Amino acid sequence: MSIPAGIDPRGPRFAAAITAVLLLLATFLALIGISTARGGTGWFAYQPLADATFTPSGWAIASVSLAQRALDPGFLLALVIALLFLWGLVSPRTAPWGALFRSVVRPRLTPPTELEDPRPPRFSQGVGLVVVGIGLVLHLLGVAWALPIATAAAFLAAFLNAAFAFCLGCQLYLLLQRAGLVGREAPAS
Repeated sequence: MSIPAGIDPRGPRFAAAITAVLLLLATFLALIGISTARGGTGWFAYQPLADATFTPSGWAIASVSLAQRALDPGFLLALVIALLFLWGLVSPRTAPWGALFRSVVRPRLTPPTELEDPRPPRFSQGVGLVVVGIGLVLHLLGVAWALPIATAAAFLAAFLNAAFAFCLGCQLYLLLQRAGLVGREAPAS
């Protein structure tokens, strides 16, 4: 297995900046959406009737249909982001943020001083897909707060990459590589 050709390290940071903005918006939408809404009408003065029983209500997400969960704006944006992560993982050459960087941004910049291995940023896309994907599945299952927590965690990672060039997924890749779990050639048999 040969090492793939290097990539401009500014490309993944550019993509991370756009992704961070989208994830921040998805987190906001998830926080104001059904994922964090309380069920019922809230606290109020209540004079029960003789045969009435008080049943406290929980989270609204537990009492709505699957279709209502799937049509939540935070869910829809997180789904689009997950699909973008998947696109970046499956076909990084045609992923929209990479294509935009190569065609519009990179020609205006000086050539990079060094190129980086494309495998850690690609692995990072997979980590983002897993994190957001878990949030999406748990949201559909009716778990309160799952979607905003997942999108906030992915936002944190994307923001660190965009603002400080610290790629958490890349660091995880390097740890797994040192442990011999990824990125090494298979021994000859």
